[in-house]
Parts: sequence; C-alpha cells; structure tokens
Amino acid sequence: MSALADELVSLPHIGGRHSLRREIADALRAALVAGKMRPGVIYSAPALAEKFGVSPTPVREAMIDLVNDGLIEAIRYRGFRVVPLSARDLDELIEMRELIEIPAVARLAGSVTDEVADGLRALAEEVLAAAREGDLLAYTDADRRFHAELLTLNGNRVLAQTAHDLCNRARLYGLATPPDSAELVACALEHGRLVEALVKGETGKAEESMRRHLGHVRSWARGGRTR
Repeated sequence: MSALADELVSLPHIGGRHSLRREIADALRAALVAGKMRPGVIYSAPALAEKFGVSPTPVREAMIDLVNDGLIEAIRYRGFRVVPLSARDLDELIEMRELIEIPAVARLAGSVTDEVADGLRALAEEVLAAAREGDLLAYTDADRRFHAELLTLNGNRVLAQTAHDLCNRARLYGLATPPDSAELVACALEHGRLVEALVKGETGKAEESMRRHLGHVRSWARGGRTR
C-alpha cells in the first residue's frame, strides 16, 4: 500500500501569476526529473496546493494534465501516483530520443538565423546559470524550454511533440544519483556549444553535442551506470 508522503516534495511557492495551471504542471514535471516525486508515493492535490500557496483547483487541473501525458496516474479517492518506469524503459526512451533528436538537430545546421540564435543563446545561458547555482529544478525547466524551442525550428509539429512526449516519459525515472554542480555545468555547456555549431553549420559537432547531452541524462538516471 502506498504511503502518503506529500511532505517529501519540496517545490517552489507559486502565486499571483498568469497560467497558474501550466506553471504548476511545469513545476511538477521538474520535480519528477529531480526525483522529488517517486513511484509508489501518493500525492494529494490539497497537500501540494498548500505547499504552492494556491487553491487545490489549479493543482488538481495540473495533475490531470500530467495524467493525460502519461506521467502520473489517478488513484480514486486518494490522489495521484507516479507511473513506475524500469531501467529497460529508460534505455528504450533515450534510444528513441537519440534516433529523433540527433538527426533533427543535424538538419538545422547552417540554417539558424541570428535572431533565433540569440534566443537560443539566452536560454542556454539560463540553463548554465541554474547549473552553476546547483539548482536542479531551475536547470530542468530551462533545459526543457531550450529543447522545445530548438525542435520546433524543424517545422515538424509531430516531431516536436513526439520528442517532447519522450522527454516527459523519460523523466518518470527520476535521478538515481542527483548530479552535483560541476556535472550540471558540464552538461549545460553543451547547450551553448550546440547553438554555435548550428550557427557555423558544423553538423558533426551539433550531433555530438546532442549525443553527449542525452548520455548525461541516461547516466544520471541510472546512477552513473551505462547500458
């Protein structure tokens, strides 16, 4: 029987902003990848709402969004529970991300405009700043926005949505060993290198940056173990 352990989730206070439902959903997704929400634990909307400093309604709506994404499941009369993910599931999801995202990035080499590149650089700097502060939740949020912006540049909505869904599902695994600040910085620097490779039309370097980034994701989730 799952234990009620809402107090284990340490999430930022949210209030007085637009798109509250979406912000809460994003915060919960970040908590998933940080391993702050674990399979086998039931989380109630009212308890999480108290931590966010908001009413239960937007929290419940946000959690329903995560149910629709396949990230959590509703437990009738009790709350919500993280869907379990095995090591094999993780490997298969990362492999799918490699098959989709690496070629997608390669196609962008040499076609990124100065305006788009500036936007990506700003997001890459945000990722790096969070890494240097050792703020895993802020890092996860900025990283998600960077990759979402990057993949939409292909103009293929199905590709972007598929990659987004795979990324979300991979986050269910959480982090077996949370990376330290140095590890986060090493991974964050790949974002800037990727942008510059795209601007210069260096296809091979862009592919390698994305491959290394996904390798970090797999390694952290498996506690440094490889396949």
